[in-house]
Amino acid sequence: MLELNKSKNNSGNKIYKKSKNNRMKESFTDQVFLIFIYIMLSLVLVIILYPLIYVVSASFSNPQAVISGKVWLLPVEPTLRGYQAVFKNHQLLSGFTNSFIYMIFGTLLNLVMTMLCAYPLAKKDLVGRNIITGLFVLTMYFSGGLVPSYMLIQKLGLLNTRGAMIIPTALSVWNVIIARTYLQNNIPDSLFEAAEMDGCTPIIFFIRIVLPLSAPILAVLTLYYGVGHWNTYFNAMIYLKDQKLFPLQLILRNILIMNQVDPTMVQDATVMQQKQGLIDLLKYAVIVVASVPVLAIYPFVQKHFVKGIMIGALKG
Repeated sequence: MLELNKSKNNSGNKIYKKSKNNRMKESFTDQVFLIFIYIMLSLVLVIILYPLIYVVSASFSNPQAVISGKVWLLPVEPTLRGYQAVFKNHQLLSGFTNSFIYMIFGTLLNLVMTMLCAYPLAKKDLVGRNIITGLFVLTMYFSGGLVPSYMLIQKLGLLNTRGAMIIPTALSVWNVIIARTYLQNNIPDSLFEAAEMDGCTPIIFFIRIVLPLSAPILAVLTLYYGVGHWNTYFNAMIYLKDQKLFPLQLILRNILIMNQVDPTMVQDATVMQQKQGLIDLLKYAVIVVASVPVLAIYPFVQKHFVKGIMIGALKG
């Protein structure tokens, strides 16, 4: 409770004034609970942060130190052998280029499709809105399967093209529901009515009013879709044959496969251990190379991320 100072005026009535210290008094139970929360959050931070630090340190450490378990927090006998083995592959640059193309154009298409679907569904006067939403949700539980999907991509002429990595994943129903909920809670119908009285058409209202007000949820969707496109490799394995079109994740996977050691082909245990150490070092370097671009993007969208995901999570 706020601390109040009592005083009396000339008429004898009591006057309550706020003290200089306006902080809430915390009971002993509240203090214990707060300490417990801080301890739990610290443990969660350590659980999440330590593996990241370990991976980065191991990628710069001597392979033998990694195998023997000498790496705990900081790099041991620092070396760049893992990164040299990764960047020595001539396909790595094309993999980065392809992944950025798939991520940028795929995310743009995702945002356009998601907002075009979410905005009408957010309108309560849309005829058949519940039926349309139900049909969307139905696709989350049932699909044609892998073989029919492959046949569809083949009939559309998208096999071994960049479109095979972008068009089949143009829309996520889950993200449509999040965006629809955000629009329902933040774009009132009275705003459209006021704009309509000023001669604003629905399309102009959507472009000039709805989209600017949807910056938080657009940031969330950008992160979701962008990370999904960056990490994808399964569709590339199914639909792409030309290595010049391979995304980074598939090229990194191939690098790991090419550096696998067959124990039956190596007789010397020392050589086997050295090769195995290089493979482990290569794995950590691959993880860092694949993760850095996504980690670099997050600071630019974190401003709106928390607000967008919390508002979009409310029921509508």
